[in-house]
Amino acid sequence: MKTVLCYGDSLTWGYDPKTRARHGLADRWPSVLASALGEGVHVTADGLNGRTTAFDDHTGDCDRNGARTLPTALHAHAPLDLVIFMLGSNDMKPVIAGTAHAASKGIRRLLDLVRLHAWPVEQEAPQILVVSPPPLVQTADPDFAAMFEGGVAQSVMLASFYADLADDTGAGFFDAGSVARCSPIDGVHLDAENTRAIGRGLAPVTRLLLGH
Repeated sequence: MKTVLCYGDSLTWGYDPKTRARHGLADRWPSVLASALGEGVHVTADGLNGRTTAFDDHTGDCDRNGARTLPTALHAHAPLDLVIFMLGSNDMKPVIAGTAHAASKGIRRLLDLVRLHAWPVEQEAPQILVVSPPPLVQTADPDFAAMFEGGVAQSVMLASFYADLADDTGAGFFDAGSVARCSPIDGVHLDAENTRAIGRGLAPVTRLLLGH
């Protein structure tokens, strides 16, 4: 049995921009990916609303710093064959980091944490797949527009930075913006069809990395 950890933010948790609730389990991209991969692969989703790559958010009611919580997640879900990261959207908030360059540095930190982790069981270092989230889009929602001011232009650059990072570190790469688009309702989150599209889009590269 191969085990995959999907480590992300509200796009992985399944935030529905229309209802501001959670997409049904079957519509979340890790579930769609699991269905596409079939038997022999266990997919675990660890999505947290507001999670950043490696930056503190002091407005949150829980720890949103992805670098600080990752070692706990790796321990909890070990042994792992593949870790999929889809983070960076929240880094686009100017109060957090505000640039694609900063987000890429945060992702690099996460890759280092995986490769240097003291695993609780004997295992080889897992494969890593870096996913750039779909770029933000303009929205008429005043709260989200202010929260992510300047983020639309910066988020467009995430795929380029992440692809270069994956090349440099030997990780896999997938541009979720090639298959999905954020909803203009809030400019950040995904409707059900777009989150399902990410799960389907990730299946071929995931199979390749798992040798499945």
